[in-house]
Amino acid sequence: MRYWLVKSEPDVFSFDQLLTDGIARWDGVRNYQARNNLRAMRVGDLCLYYHSNIGLEIVGIARVRTEFYPDPTAEKGDWSAVDLEPLQPLNRPVSLAEVKAHPALQQFGLVRNPRLSVMPATPEEFFVLLALGETEIPRFCKPQRRRDAEF
Repeated sequence: MRYWLVKSEPDVFSFDQLLTDGIARWDGVRNYQARNNLRAMRVGDLCLYYHSNIGLEIVGIARVRTEFYPDPTAEKGDWSAVDLEPLQPLNRPVSLAEVKAHPALQQFGLVRNPRLSVMPATPEEFFVLLALGETEIPRFCKPQRRRDAEF
């Protein structure tokens, strides 16, 4: 399982709107690095949902529902989209200021490259952010540990 952060302006498409819609196409990305991150997403990967411009905070958890496909909103170029489904809001939003201040998050993309709209998160970063948001992922989303073969 991989972990990601996706950004949306809440007045354009908020996490509450994702909760209402149930499944939404994540499209309109026009940055090559963010597009490549979309293409690296796999079904079941978890995403932190960040409200940009207004709020500046991580507010929810979503899951990748479908892997990348051509972005139907692109008039030209080789752009991609994925489908996301909401899992749950964070119990407490995590502000950008908190992210920037946390020692374990200094290499996180939101700190190093804050303009990127889709970015990976390491498992450590993802779970630090969940802890800051006083939230646990639902049991059915937790990665399964592989057992060593018994001889």
